Amino acid sequence: MGPPEPGEPRHSQRRPQRVRKHLMELGLVGLGKMGGNMRERIRRAGHTVIGYDRNPDLADVHSLRELVDSLQSPRVVWVMVPAGAATQSTVDELAELLSPGDIVVDGGNSRWTDDEKHAEELKAKGIGFVDCGVSGGVWGLENGYALMYGGDEKHVAAVQPVFDALKPEGDFGAVHAGKVGAGHFAKMVHNGIEYAMMQAYAEGWELLEKVDSVTDVREVFRSWQEGTVIRSWLLDLAVNALDEDEHLEQLRGFAQDSGEGRWTVEAAIDNAVPLPAITASLFARFASRQDDSPQMKMIAALRNQFGGHAVEKK
Repeated sequence: MGPPEPGEPRHSQRRPQRVRKHLMELGLVGLGKMGGNMRERIRRAGHTVIGYDRNPDLADVHSLRELVDSLQSPRVVWVMVPAGAATQSTVDELAELLSPGDIVVDGGNSRWTDDEKHAEELKAKGIGFVDCGVSGGVWGLENGYALMYGGDEKHVAAVQPVFDALKPEGDFGAVHAGKVGAGHFAKMVHNGIEYAMMQAYAEGWELLEKVDSVTDVREVFRSWQEGTVIRSWLLDLAVNALDEDEHLEQLRGFAQDSGEGRWTVEAAIDNAVPLPAITASLFARFASRQDDSPQMKMIAALRNQFGGHAVEKK
């Protein structure tokens, strides 16, 4: 560095030039509650997003072929559709439409073993694959999405500008978890932990509601939001739900499971890892389908608060 300019302090450093942000194009398949908000957040960061959905009212283009033809090579196509058959058929079609050097990202809730299968299928055609677990629900548009992704370094690097656009502000909220499948495996474990945390709040809420001595359960929950070791975003959402329906009288005590809780327990069995709390929380959801469980009213309310999942009204 040369001598300081006249009037410039001798020990100061000149401000570095701002590095121009790399902008890119992205194809996004699936524009539902999550995908639609993700499209908007990525666009707000300055990137170009071309979206396809079976609902023509949501779509920018009206077929996967039109989406692929609209993107410049090398292309990146992010798939945000339900796990299983819908994801498989989308990957199969993209395998025929894309070219060597393109990349597919699966951002849905696929099982990690499916990721390994999809990566091999696409690799045979010279197409890269990245799996990405996405958490953030209906709040992600404003708050950002926690991202856990797996795949080869070069494929992850090609998608990094989109990861940076989606993640929350700050240093945390996104991780290259490892090889293909690692992202969805990490998200699966995240959801298993979520099951157990929600179950603990639900059990505590039911016990508080049961006794005569506690006369304002909602405000007890609210008091825990500051200064306690159990404060969390889930607790904040529980208070939101109680503000809307103080005793959750409008809900039926029924809660679905997304599949990832089951996969977490199955993975624990395969790896001989004891998961008593997560396993019990999964079985509690099964029990909710047999009667009207008070605890499951809270679980249902929490799932609706963070993910917009449907609830069953009484």
